[in-house]
Parts: sequence; C-alpha cells; structure tokens
Amino acid sequence: MTTPVTTVVFDVNETLSDLSAMRERFTDVGAPPELAATWFACVLRDGFALSTCGQSAPFADIGRSVLRSSLPTASLDRPVGAAIDHIMEGFLSLDVHPDVPAGVQGLSEAALRLVTLSNGSSGVADALLAQARLRNRFEALLTVEDADLWKPATSAYEYAARQCGEELAHMMLVAVHPWDLHGARAAGMQTVWINRTGTAYPEHFTRPDVEVKGLDELAEALRDGLPQ
Repeated sequence: MTTPVTTVVFDVNETLSDLSAMRERFTDVGAPPELAATWFACVLRDGFALSTCGQSAPFADIGRSVLRSSLPTASLDRPVGAAIDHIMEGFLSLDVHPDVPAGVQGLSEAALRLVTLSNGSSGVADALLAQARLRNRFEALLTVEDADLWKPATSAYEYAARQCGEELAHMMLVAVHPWDLHGARAAGMQTVWINRTGTAYPEHFTRPDVEVKGLDELAEALRDGLPQ
C-alpha cells in the first residue's frame, strides 16, 4: 500500500457477521444444517447472475426465492412460508466474529472513517452492529440496493465512493470474500483479506494488498503505518 487510507469499507455478511448460527435456523425447521452454506452460495450466485445482465434484486427477495425452491418440504415441521420467515429472520440476530469489536474500535480510534457496503440490506447491518454496540463507530451503512448492481460490479464500489465523497484510491475494502476484493481492486480500491480459516487465496483473483487473520490484527497493522 502506498496511498494513504482515509476510509475503511467493510463487507458485512461473513466478514463482520458470523453466519454459523444460520445452520441452527435450518435445523429448527427440519432442514439439514449443511443446507445453510449451499443456500447462501446460491443467493450470491443468483445476485451475480442478475448483475451480469445489468439487473438487480434485493438480497432478501433472492434469499426467499432460493429457499422456496431448495427447502426439503417433506421434512419441514411447519408450512414452507413459515420456515422461510424463520430462516430469514435469523439475519437480524447474528453475532459479530470475536475479532470484530477490538478491530473496529482500533480502526475508529485511528481516525479512519468506517462504513459498510453490503449486498444485503442496511437494516441487517444496523441490527448486527447495534447488537454488538458498534453502530456509533460507523459513519454510514451502505447497501447495493441503492446502487445499480451487486458487488463485485465496479459501479457498486463507485457508489460507495460517491456516498463518502472520497476517491477510490483512498478507500480500503475489508472482506473475507476473494471475489469482493478482486472487484474492489479492479475498481481502484485498496484491499484487505481477512483469512480466519487459513485457506489459500484463489490464484485467479488479484491478490489483496494485505492479509490478516482477524480484524484486530488489521487495526494493529494500521497503527504501525502499514498503508503509508
């Protein structure tokens, strides 16, 4: 990193929020817990497909549609509509990852502007950060629902830059998803990969500027002057 960072942009789902609790939501209604990961991947797939066609739809709408077609209705313990409601409501009660509070506090105390940019709704981000008592650390909760297309389309990151009144080169995207980081880098942002699982970064994507094991580690690195 050579350009000073003024604004840290966070992805929300999986980056800040711990989606492991969604497995229990599937179990609650009589569906296999492993379906949670498959469902989430399918929602992203369909959102990306729409963006490729120059179209968009809210995360919740796609999520409900994918659930309706993928839930094993024969094993459900309630009507499919009620099962879908129960699963989707799980997004409003998720916890942040353990490394997030200290990381957010450290970045905020470093006088950096903090915002989110999610393919999900701003309401989900608000509920997540309010429950973690971190909402006041964030200047804005941005969503692609107010942009033209989902991330990783360039226009999504450009939307965030316009909302922040900042140049993309001075903005840094923090995410666990390589596809998100690749898109942000292509748009002109700096990037940080949170690699909590110790997996290898996909070779077909542009590598991030920085790799850390947790958000708390990023805060420490920035205090040491890493992006200068």
